[in-house]
Amino acid sequence: MPQILTALFALLAGFVLLIWSADRFVEGAAATADPAGMPPLLIGRVVVGFGTSAPELAVSALAALGGTPGLALGNAYGSNIANIGLILGLTALFRPIAVHSQVLHKELPMLTIITFLVVGILWNRELDRLDALILLAVFLGIMGWAIVQGLRHRVDALARETDAQLAHNRMPLRHAVFWLLAGLVLLVLSSRMLVWGAVILAKAMGISELVIGLTVVALGTSLPELASSMVAVHKGKDDIALGNVLGSNLFNTLAVVGVAAGIHPLRVDPEVLYRDWPVMTGMTLLLYLMAYRFRDHGRIDRLEGAVLLAGYIGYNAYLVLTTVLK
Repeated sequence: MPQILTALFALLAGFVLLIWSADRFVEGAAATADPAGMPPLLIGRVVVGFGTSAPELAVSALAALGGTPGLALGNAYGSNIANIGLILGLTALFRPIAVHSQVLHKELPMLTIITFLVVGILWNRELDRLDALILLAVFLGIMGWAIVQGLRHRVDALARETDAQLAHNRMPLRHAVFWLLAGLVLLVLSSRMLVWGAVILAKAMGISELVIGLTVVALGTSLPELASSMVAVHKGKDDIALGNVLGSNLFNTLAVVGVAAGIHPLRVDPEVLYRDWPVMTGMTLLLYLMAYRFRDHGRIDRLEGAVLLAGYIGYNAYLVLTTVLK
């Protein structure tokens, strides 16, 4: 019992520190890139969009190092499901999300295609180091594309919103570098606390590390995206809200899983193929269909947000009923 209480405390404390340190890390990284002359669109897509997935990367990498592959994979795919169902669903319910960025119009089909194609890598129920190299190579290709887009589309709607955000959060370069490094160190420390607590609780409750990763850990590591998306929409920066989710899901699918599999080959439980991957793919396809009408004034309305949120709640209720309460 004392160990369970300690694990619960480590899990909760790890979540709080993870969210705070992730925010400091992303702000420090963006503020460091700005005076270096990086275009705002590039900061928005690469530094902020991918940087908000730093918690998922830290947690999955440490889980792989600790020999808990189910937690690593569950965290990545569970975060993707939470990003679309919970974060975009709640954000759209709070306020419909209008999208103007042409870069995001191109990135959403890219995410949809990659989500469908990843099942080919999962099919043999193992992610080895060759699979990791393939995932990371595709990610580097997308990074290259994002850099080209950032240099080419300097007047994109996302660039304007990111520029305004940078101006509002401007800080001296020495402060930016300090928070970049301090945030990175605290990310690692908080991730270690979270992973240890999650593994102990999973064993105590008799459920798999995969389910803990898909639910509790995925929710915790997705909270930075939830906070940043809600704040962005409240300030009228809708492209940042959607960009955070798309960038995060691309990063999770390719870089987070790729790094974890590169550290330690991951065994893919059969439930991932018939339960979790279909839900992640269905959520992505649903978002694509909702966003298909995006034009200059396209948006995700409250009804569509409610559908996404209902899908997320239904999926998690199914996990609880079939694994925790069975």
